[in-house]
Amino acid sequence: MRVTITARHCDVAPELRARARVLVERLARVARRPVDAQVLFSADHGRAVVEVRLHAARGRVHVGRADAPDHQSGLDRAVARVRRQLDKVPTRRRRVSLRGTP
Repeated sequence: MRVTITARHCDVAPELRARARVLVERLARVARRPVDAQVLFSADHGRAVVEVRLHAARGRVHVGRADAPDHQSGLDRAVARVRRQLDKVPTRRRRVSLRGTP
């Protein structure tokens, strides 16, 4: 899975970029067939804004956006929102075949 991390109008520390990559990879384990993910760090009127987009199978896009005093807490909130969306996706049930049973 490809992870893209972008910073607009702000500087992001390498440690925060590494943490973002780790959190998105954890989300990818929960999603069904993830394709790619984007993490966008930006500054808007003194507030840190973080947006996490996770593209999954069949065109599903899970988006979490959070405003916070700093990028660290914004990242945690955005990842939590995407995680909540992934938890709501119904799991696929397999049909049990009764053929061949006595």
